[in-house]
Amino acid sequence: MIELIRSNDPVLISFVTSLLEDAKIAHSVADSHMSVIDGSINAVANRVMVAEDRHDEARALLNDAGVPVGDG
Repeated sequence: MIELIRSNDPVLISFVTSLLEDAKIAHSVADSHMSVIDGSINAVANRVMVAEDRHDEARALLNDAGVPVGDG
């Protein structure tokens, strides 16, 4: 799995995971429990991870939806 996006914004993470689910791109949200443990001070960002062979497709999907994703 490779990182697609990193954010402290729960709405953005939810939107991204919804887009990925609709496109049937397997994904995982990493560090979601760590962000709760840190007391919600946003010290640890959530990361949305996708399979390396689907990363380009997922990145294009997010860019098309208006979510800027780096060249990663």
